[in-house]
Amino acid sequence: MSPELKLLWAACVALILGVMLGITAFKSASPTASHDDGSGNERIVMISHGQAADPYWNIVRNGAEEAARQMGVGLEYRAPETFDMIRMAELIQSATNQHPAGIIVTIPDAEALGPSIRAAVQSGIPVVSINSGSDVAAGLGSLIHIGQDEYETGKRVGERLKQVGARKVACVNHEVGNTALDARCRGVKDGFAGPVSVLPTSNEYQEIRSKIAAVLAGDRAIDALVTLSAPLAGDPAVEAVREAQRPVKIASFDLSPGFLEALGRGEATFAVDPQAFLQGYLSTVLLTNNVRYGLMPANRLIESGPRFVTRADAPKVLELSKQAIR
Repeated sequence: MSPELKLLWAACVALILGVMLGITAFKSASPTASHDDGSGNERIVMISHGQAADPYWNIVRNGAEEAARQMGVGLEYRAPETFDMIRMAELIQSATNQHPAGIIVTIPDAEALGPSIRAAVQSGIPVVSINSGSDVAAGLGSLIHIGQDEYETGKRVGERLKQVGARKVACVNHEVGNTALDARCRGVKDGFAGPVSVLPTSNEYQEIRSKIAAVLAGDRAIDALVTLSAPLAGDPAVEAVREAQRPVKIASFDLSPGFLEALGRGEATFAVDPQAFLQGYLSTVLLTNNVRYGLMPANRLIESGPRFVTRADAPKVLELSKQAIR
């Protein structure tokens, strides 16, 4: 090889190495590149009281994972196997001990979860809350809460039922003691300004169906039902009313394909969409920006809901529900 070609070859190699090093340096400095190397850097842990297998929480998780992909951040979803506040507090403490970049948490019981949430905040981990606990989030150190005011939403549900002619309501509560769900029923009662009873159940489909069937048979004055989760209680409520063979208005918090289909058939009256996807998505985006840049909206609450879904909206929303977006 001639000396000229050797010089040209060396120059090309140097140029290629320089470009590669430059790209590597740019990626290392880029704020949008993923830095999740297993050490906890830019790794977010989401801890909820609802299991990922629950269709509602699958939507929340889907929103969070979509945001994590877009932001280039690691995300872990953790939840107790059942509605268990002791176990949830343990999960928060465990996450704190692992020192992630941030924690997203639900607050269905401030008394039970407050100490573990405060411990995370005091250790220097930024915390954002979603879904339940809008009234206590700031006091526990949450930077922002994303969800809906459950009591005020319940009031709007009660008012809406009054407007469509309901006279007596049963509020079906599948997790009595969950402060968010208790607030929903309390809001329904205050907004309806008429007779409202609370029907406690588990989250088991057949138990909910049979208890609703029994209360409808035992009190024929009840002409409206409010369920607090469409996939858990709304669907069996539709079945129980169908078997009762008498007109009963059905409204439900949250969405499910089955309940949306019932809306489309006219078997249900309306649904309350808290936009669960946004709860997961926005919390991940905001927390990542806080970790990277120290940014956070000045307001302490972003209301993701409620959005009311009626028979006219049901077909479009149903398609999105099948994709775990609505």
